[in-house]
Amino acid sequence: KMENKEVPPQPKIKADVNYSTFKSESQMPEIMAMFEKDLSEPYSIFTYRYFINNWPNLCVLAHDANTKQMIGAIVCKLDPHKGGLLRGYIAMLAVDKDYRGNGIGTQLVKKAIHNMKQDKCEEVVLETEVTNQGSLALYEKLGFIKDKRLRRYYLNGVDAYRLKIFLTPIPAEF
Repeated sequence: KMENKEVPPQPKIKADVNYSTFKSESQMPEIMAMFEKDLSEPYSIFTYRYFINNWPNLCVLAHDANTKQMIGAIVCKLDPHKGGLLRGYIAMLAVDKDYRGNGIGTQLVKKAIHNMKQDKCEEVVLETEVTNQGSLALYEKLGFIKDKRLRRYYLNGVDAYRLKIFLTPIPAEF
């Protein structure tokens, strides 16, 4: 079990949050801006379109109910993996720094995984920087485990952990 003694951040802004899935291309610039603030890897609009247009129900957006500003987003996909297993993949997750500590990241992950389960997903994986304590704590709290360490995974040379959660029950005979 990962040791994380950090206290969760106190939100600078407490918010009522509205969650929705991707609706139209007109949302793309705001989604891209949300991620470009926080992610260590640059992505082209084609990468966003690949994920979001193929799996719009796995792109969940969080908006401040009062200001209508986008304050968080998650982008995922769902594909057959080894042996036909349906594997979800969390490609990107970001929450505006001023809104962290409100549980928005947790809700975005839960809502995306709920949508994956509706599509018969059996496991979910993602990568996160080994130095990203906030991300590691969030996913561990949700039941993800460290599957492997990926050396120099990111363009900045930082290692990543591949995290995984199994969504299917263990057969009764085990």
